[in-house]
Amino acid sequence: MTNIFKLEHLKNDLPASVVVFLVALPLCLGIALASGAPLMSGVISGIVGGIVVGWLSGSQTSVSGPAAGLAAVVLSGITQLGSFEVFLLAVALAGVMQLGLGLAGAGFIANYVPSNVIKGLLAAIGIILITKQIPHAVGYDSIPEGDMSFRQSDGQNMFSELVHLFQERISWGAALVSGISILALVYWDKTPLGRYKYLPAPLFVVLFGVLANWLYGIWAPSLAIGPEHLVSLPVGQDWGALLTFPKFGAIVEPGVWSVALMVAMVASLETLLNIEAVDKIDPHKRESPPNRELLAQGVGNLASGLLGGIPLTSVIVRSSVNIQMNNSTKLSSILHGVFMLAAVLFFARAINLIPLSSLAAILLVTGYKLAKVELFRKMFAKGWTQFLPFVVTILAIIFTDLMLGVVIGLSVSAFFILRDNYHSDMKLEENQYHVGEVIRIELSEQVSFLNKASIKETLWSIPNGSKVIIDAQKSDFIDPDVLELLEDFRDVVAKERGISLNMVGLRQKYQLHDHIQFLTVLDEEQRMRLSPKEVLQLLEQGNERFREGRWNSKYYQHQVNATSMGRNPMALIIGSIDSRTTPEVIMDAHLGDLLTIRVAGPVLGPEVVGSVEIAVRNLGVKLIVVKGHSNCGTVSLALEDVREGNIAWVTDKVRQAIAEATKPYPLEKSPENIEALVRLNTSKTVETILGLSPYIRERIQGGQLGIVTAYYRIETGKIEFSPLVALG
Repeated sequence: MTNIFKLEHLKNDLPASVVVFLVALPLCLGIALASGAPLMSGVISGIVGGIVVGWLSGSQTSVSGPAAGLAAVVLSGITQLGSFEVFLLAVALAGVMQLGLGLAGAGFIANYVPSNVIKGLLAAIGIILITKQIPHAVGYDSIPEGDMSFRQSDGQNMFSELVHLFQERISWGAALVSGISILALVYWDKTPLGRYKYLPAPLFVVLFGVLANWLYGIWAPSLAIGPEHLVSLPVGQDWGALLTFPKFGAIVEPGVWSVALMVAMVASLETLLNIEAVDKIDPHKRESPPNRELLAQGVGNLASGLLGGIPLTSVIVRSSVNIQMNNSTKLSSILHGVFMLAAVLFFARAINLIPLSSLAAILLVTGYKLAKVELFRKMFAKGWTQFLPFVVTILAIIFTDLMLGVVIGLSVSAFFILRDNYHSDMKLEENQYHVGEVIRIELSEQVSFLNKASIKETLWSIPNGSKVIIDAQKSDFIDPDVLELLEDFRDVVAKERGISLNMVGLRQKYQLHDHIQFLTVLDEEQRMRLSPKEVLQLLEQGNERFREGRWNSKYYQHQVNATSMGRNPMALIIGSIDSRTTPEVIMDAHLGDLLTIRVAGPVLGPEVVGSVEIAVRNLGVKLIVVKGHSNCGTVSLALEDVREGNIAWVTDKVRQAIAEATKPYPLEKSPENIEALVRLNTSKTVETILGLSPYIRERIQGGQLGIVTAYYRIETGKIEFSPLVALG
């Protein structure tokens, strides 16, 4: 707590608190009037929201007080309970309920409100501020600041008020004050006064409004702004007489508890929505802990009810002004409550000199920043699934109220979420395995009953006789309805339609076990059917999958069991000793598919060629791949003529290959020369194998075996295979 009182914070928090106080004070009075409650009850709520909630809250930006969204609830509650004193008891009980919600961890609710709805809420508040403040800016509308609903208490609505504005007499003095104030707010940083941190633009605007109206009275009385368009704070009344206390004897009345529950739920939801929205516009992206906020709001409403105040919530208008003023910590919220208390006690007459047009200018600029045209462009660019809920939320809030508008926006957003979720439950792909084409269905992490229809549609549309893998390895949750569907497909549909089915990754808690009807590893029969050309195609396809990041799932546990009884490799890869060129990875091969020989260069002698013959004669490989790679260290050593120890045996072989080449190669070390010499060396290695093994030559001539060279580019992951070597 002590760190909020640092001087480096105070230089931002003090000016912000003054401006928030000036904006909040008329709002507190207006909301109380619109709620049918005593005027001072709104001020008490604002003081408690600033000092008590501000002190306990974990949010650095949120400002609490009476909210326009609760005005209808307050008016209805007072009417239902018959007296304001009984309603105060309901407010205190609502605070206790909020404490319970905070202790129960109910703040998580805010995490489930989509971003498009939150942005719609912010934009709607911005538009409402603009439409509601224009009449105040020109000195026409005398309806209280707190009247934020579409329909007003004077029979007008948000838009008809603007129409009447141009049919009635405008106060040109107020219009001049607000016009100059808006220009000052927009261009403040470009003026010499913008260099003074302790004179923020909104504070200048307020002082300018008071000074201008004073000068009107002296030099231009016709421009003077009337009392009905100035801040109106009760003056000359005893503070103790203004306090109202709850009627505790009414605690046994059921109506008190039902009103308390309504206030607690609406105030909590509005608070959670507001802090989520405020965090989004905070330039420092600080996070407000929602459960702590519920606890702070609970204490605040308990105190407000006991002292005679109406319910309070986190309020987005005041919080937005706080952020626009570049506050540093929650000290700005606490100080705004202190200033409100001081104003009521000592400075009411001075505060009542402030024109509403000055405050309207501040709120107009704040409203525009919340509902910028750029925001609409960005949301539109994200597509209709984001833009439509955003727009619906805005319209619903404007034409109803904040809570109902958010509910409508959530409903539209939920429709798109459900629609998208219909197809997000799984990933379907067709893979080429040794056993032929396999349809693989990978279930998502969370598979709910909402996914049942799309999964059934997919499974029941699989062609007869297909090979299918249903992979649930990533699934943390599968709804029982979906599990029943998988059982029906396994036990009935797949059997009747000749579908070979593997179900893997099902957890023990599902009471389903892995169901394996075909293996994704080579057996002897499948290996015998493969030709050298087909094996080469499989390796090329595997490298393509590796480069594109769409590897075949290997299901190694099943492959371990399947390969434990025998070996049926389809290819032998002879490569250099390099940790970056693992054949099973870069060719996306399964367990047991490949044999690997690692030799520097690769440079082969009779012993290694003997191993190659064993691989062909005894293990039945169909293809030999002699693979080199870019940036080969062995070729670099040969070009440098490194000869220490037995290394010379390897480097001399490479240099001999260079010397015997029909085309002369330069011995300078460069990437181009290394690539050319690697390709030359792999070709020479093929010649060595064929020269030392008549058996291998015979198998190649007979078409039972193939041999190719390959060049692996480490930089890109691509393997360039040569055509099959043809022997006459």
